[in-house]
Amino acid sequence: MNTNINEVLNSVTKLNAHKANTYSPLALAYIGDGVYELFVRTHVLAKGNMPVNKMHKASRELVRAGAQAKLYHLVEDKLTEEELQVLKRGRNAKSISAPKNADITEYRHATGLEALIGYLYIEGKIDRIQEIIEYGFQSL
Repeated sequence: MNTNINEVLNSVTKLNAHKANTYSPLALAYIGDGVYELFVRTHVLAKGNMPVNKMHKASRELVRAGAQAKLYHLVEDKLTEEELQVLKRGRNAKSISAPKNADITEYRHATGLEALIGYLYIEGKIDRIQEIIEYGFQSL
């Protein structure tokens, strides 16, 4: 991935004034979902110019809960103790909404991954997000 995404993400985050661990796991997952989507779209776009419908389908495959749950398991043993705690807090968070296209276990694992990404984003650790996501994409 291009370092430009890091520059963009670092420049817009004013959240660094707050400690990431002060946010609820679902709040972390909320922002992590958006950050993850940006990384996915950047990853798909980097594969070359193609029709937008094709890009959307490729992105959708990586953003769905099943793919995020697989990524959760792929990166789990590559995390620091602190990151692992955030991942598990996100996984164990009880959401009011039910998943539409995934079973509850996949949905919870996806939420854990999103919470981790949100946590790292708020902490300003964009390079670490990129490292984790790229490792997962290479292994998928």
